[in-house]
Amino acid sequence: MHVAVAGNIGSGKTTLTGLLSRHFGWQAHYEDVDDNPYLDDFYNDMQRWSFNLQIYFLNSRFNHMLEIKKSKKTIIQDRTIYEDAYIFAPNLHSMGLMSTRDFENYFTLFNLISSLIDPPDLVIYLRASVPTLVKQIEKRGRKYEDNIRLDYLRRLNERYEAWIDAYSLGKMMIIDVDHTNFIDKSEDLSLVIDKINAELHGLF
Repeated sequence: MHVAVAGNIGSGKTTLTGLLSRHFGWQAHYEDVDDNPYLDDFYNDMQRWSFNLQIYFLNSRFNHMLEIKKSKKTIIQDRTIYEDAYIFAPNLHSMGLMSTRDFENYFTLFNLISSLIDPPDLVIYLRASVPTLVKQIEKRGRKYEDNIRLDYLRRLNERYEAWIDAYSLGKMMIIDVDHTNFIDKSEDLSLVIDKINAELHGLF
């Protein structure tokens, strides 16, 4: 089985992935954030490095998808391959931070890759307002995220909502992060776990 956690920067994907991995005994696949050679450069000069960053993520997530396909274990994945293609890359293009030539090149490659992979059995979408995202980004204190602009987060949120509304590849579960503190409140985490069990096994 393949479960994926989707959501904007700072929504809590990595934390929830770890919590669910420990609770269910699932194998976690995390985003290559610490080892990503482009993130610092990207946040300092988005226009110069946007295409490089998106190709790096696409390659990384495709490799994860191939590993997931081979695995006999239940995998929980921190961010999906679809978010890059339908949210981050189009957003960079619309903001003038990725050229049309680069975007079309990127999307052609994504379409080829997506034809070779299976979608997750369940996507868990973490919906969070921009103030919540900012609060959680500041709390974790990653230096390369100091330059993230509010309008960038807002535009991403708008694209996330459009993607969620149109998503039809499998089961989708939405968690309202503004009103669900699964990090600090065990009762909130228990509610999330109950919802996941219901989605996957139809217990309720």
